[in-house]
Amino acid sequence: MKKKVVTFGEIMLRLSTPGYLRFTQTKEFTATYGGGEANVAVSLANYGIPVDYVSRLPENDLGRACRMDLQKYGVNTENIIHGGDRLGIYFLETGAVSRGSKVVYDRANSSFSEIKPGMVDWANVFQEASWFHWTGITPAVSQGAADACLEAIQKANAMGLTVSCDLNYRKNLWKYGKACYEVMPDLVSGTDVVLGNEEDAAMALNIHPEGVDVTAGHVEGRAYESVSKQIMEKFPKVKKVITTLRSSINANHNNWAGVLYNGKSLYESHQYQITHIVDRVGGGDSFMGGLIYGLLSYEGDDQRALEFAVAASCLKHTVFGDFNQIRIEEVEKLMGGDASGRVAR
Repeated sequence: MKKKVVTFGEIMLRLSTPGYLRFTQTKEFTATYGGGEANVAVSLANYGIPVDYVSRLPENDLGRACRMDLQKYGVNTENIIHGGDRLGIYFLETGAVSRGSKVVYDRANSSFSEIKPGMVDWANVFQEASWFHWTGITPAVSQGAADACLEAIQKANAMGLTVSCDLNYRKNLWKYGKACYEVMPDLVSGTDVVLGNEEDAAMALNIHPEGVDVTAGHVEGRAYESVSKQIMEKFPKVKKVITTLRSSINANHNNWAGVLYNGKSLYESHQYQITHIVDRVGGGDSFMGGLIYGLLSYEGDDQRALEFAVAASCLKHTVFGDFNQIRIEEVEKLMGGDASGRVAR
């Protein structure tokens, strides 16, 4: 059995307007659950990778329902701790054509935001684990969450785990008195695999791409090689830097690809045109889940690992909800060039 992956972060109740209704129009919401690190955990469980999700949930019916939802996908929740009074919520209005999607957070004073170092027994959690994943959302939530994340990274380093990070800059979350670039470098310094886009690198690490216009409808992958090199120079522990390349034609039509730099070579993926997006929330998380699976399963083949990640996340855009409910064979079918969408009988 492959050694397990551990992910750490906040999961929330997601309340979505039906179809393309605006907040001001809807009379009801569709309830699901989601959060960056939980989304990665579900992807990995779908691919048969043993995965533990670590968080802090309230001891009430919503907390129990959330935990049960993760369990049905095969995610181990035994290391989730309990405390606090409420589960965070986010409201989603899905955009269409020239109107972008909109998110409203209601997560202040959530159970997870009140987490502190020492609450999680990381030495026990990391037993039999080979990989730890975190995102830039976690340290944005609160000082306590940032400190707990750093504690986890340091213990993972001490125990020899591979550490990965999705930089995931969220401007609406950094509200506790520290800027993203003041907090993130200490955490990234203990990380081996870094995923992000041009905005993430700029806001989290003060590293900027050259000659890139992401609003132009086409993004040249090689323009990101300089960013990758800058990250590796600034953070010597980093071994791979991956960039997702999303160019938005409109809210329903995106071009989607990725590049991976391993310090020697830059790999570029096939580019997909996603012309009828069902739900793009969780797209980056589905990429990260696919990437971790690929790096674990295709060791030494960075190109194949990248192609798996891009194909997996391409398919996520066809799935409603945060979680990427896609199987390995479906990803490999798309990687093989079959994008027909024909009925499987």
